[in-house]
Amino acid sequence: MAYETVEQIPNDVREKLPEGAQNIFRAAFNSASEDGLNEQEATQVAWNSIRVSYVQGEDGKWQPRPEEKTDHKPIGNMGAA
Repeated sequence: MAYETVEQIPNDVREKLPEGAQNIFRAAFNSASEDGLNEQEATQVAWNSIRVSYVQGEDGKWQPRPEEKTDHKPIGNMGAA
């Protein structure tokens, strides 16, 4: 069962996820379904896709995962002849 719009995903999912995450959920679910996974497996794939970019807050709602700051410094004198 593919979701043609985000309005078709389950209410409990829609209530917890911001719009961008709802789109990710729908796309991941549909892709997994097209690959032959059953509804439960496709739902698990969709939630795993959400966890890549979103984190669940204490209120149960999901928000974008904070970007990790890196402190990259150049190593040596790369490219010098």
